[in-house]
Amino acid sequence: MTDPQEPTTRVLLVHGIWNAKSWLTPLARRLRREGFDVEVFGYPSILGGPEPAIAALIERLRSSPPLHLVGHSLGGLIGLEALRRAPDLPVRRMVCLGSPLCGSHAARGLGRRRWTAPVLGRSGALLQAGCPPWSGEVPVGMVAGNVPRGLGRLFARFDGESDGTVGLDETRLPGLAAHCIVPASHTGLVFSPAAARQAAHFLRDGRFQVQD
Repeated sequence: MTDPQEPTTRVLLVHGIWNAKSWLTPLARRLRREGFDVEVFGYPSILGGPEPAIAALIERLRSSPPLHLVGHSLGGLIGLEALRRAPDLPVRRMVCLGSPLCGSHAARGLGRRRWTAPVLGRSGALLQAGCPPWSGEVPVGMVAGNVPRGLGRLFARFDGESDGTVGLDETRLPGLAAHCIVPASHTGLVFSPAAARQAAHFLRDGRFQVQD
């Protein structure tokens, strides 16, 4: 097991579906300004899917010095699943940005339609099902958005607040160490100064500046 009190400034970012490593450049830049040494983990989210991505992430982390993880959307599910399968990885803390850890209504809506199901590729099953409640040793925090702009509204009806793609209720996985909300859409979480500040605060201190 890793010691969560041992400090590290290393951060590995994991992008979401339909994105490439370059998509996380704004977030990486903001975290570097916060004093972190940032790298980005890339994977083929449509053609490859979660299984090879999880395996590759575990392999990458096993050979790494202690670090933190930050995953946007699907990247959060992949990161959390890697920690669940390999609890001895040298990860100190993890932050998810808008990840539908409880399963995505929008993904289920896309999956029900013959003409839209293929856009999820091999990542559809994980997005639709989500993750089991978290019981691992690594503290995990969630930064969720509440600005409802996004294509998810075309395929799902959200009972409460959402970021336009993921409902806030879909981000509240039992077992998370902390949860906070910032004014951002799902895509906007990557570009949000508030989201980056909250993520940096959790990675340093294990808590957010403001929690809900």
